[in-house]
Amino acid sequence: MAITKTIIRRPIITEKATWLKEKANKYVFEVVRGCNKIEIKKSIEELFGVTVESVKTYTKHGKIRSRGRFHGKRPDWKRAVVQLKEGDTIEYFEGV
Repeated sequence: MAITKTIIRRPIITEKATWLKEKANKYVFEVVRGCNKIEIKKSIEELFGVTVESVKTYTKHGKIRSRGRFHGKRPDWKRAVVQLKEGDTIEYFEGV
């Protein structure tokens, strides 16, 4: 259970994520950058008790920000789009 908490950081609730949930039974999560698809699949199945059919991941690159003469960069982060078996849902997202 400790691995599950460290891999899944938070759910992503945006217009696109809500549309994916309604139309294709896909859920979007922010995950740790060092994890792979197999680890994500195992942790989602263990945490929510559902069957995962596929996992797609991509890295969102941090934006470059500047304040006056100082420049910096926000950190990169990884997003996972998880498709569940037909009929499975995650109760956390219901009512959003």
